[in-house]
Amino acid sequence: MESTEGSFEDLEELQFFNPQGFDKAGRRILRIVGKHLPAPIVDNVRLKEFIQHKIFKEIPTEQFCVVYFHSKVSRKDNNPGVFNLRWFYETLPTDVRQRLEVVYFVHPGLLARTLLGTLGRFFLSDRLYHKLIYVSRVEFAWDYIKKGHLHVPEFVLEHDKELEHRPLMDYWVDSDPLGAYGVSGGGPRHSVNWAS
Repeated sequence: MESTEGSFEDLEELQFFNPQGFDKAGRRILRIVGKHLPAPIVDNVRLKEFIQHKIFKEIPTEQFCVVYFHSKVSRKDNNPGVFNLRWFYETLPTDVRQRLEVVYFVHPGLLARTLLGTLGRFFLSDRLYHKLIYVSRVEFAWDYIKKGHLHVPEFVLEHDKELEHRPLMDYWVDSDPLGAYGVSGGGPRHSVNWAS
């Protein structure tokens, strides 16, 4: 992940942070694909600079929202940590924080919901905490987002189907670690890593 100072080509190639269409309230969407974020490899300061660069370049003055896909995120590989998220948010200029109106958290998982629900005000700033909207299935995202305005990665749709066929996975009751009950044949299925 080496690059020249001020260049973000390597991060751009990962496609984890992209502006897209609009939600139903007319806010520009910033899509974050958690699985594509190489958290242990990228320096947090550089990651913050990249995020700010994208916001200033793509959404200099508009109100915006974030759609964050948590599907298949691994704590050790993709999760920058809740304290870093708070730091990212708090280091944004005040006008940017005010223009960020909502964060749609898709496929949050039981542990993420529990931690954010009980300790979210401590881990996140109070303002950011109140901007969170949990979206348990992609189909419910269309309650908030205009269809055709958001590219949903294939692995997110596959995970969504798995959750739909085995709803207790939402509550950490049915993890199917051996893949015995995969929705479609063709190899073992893996459940979401709830430790993130």
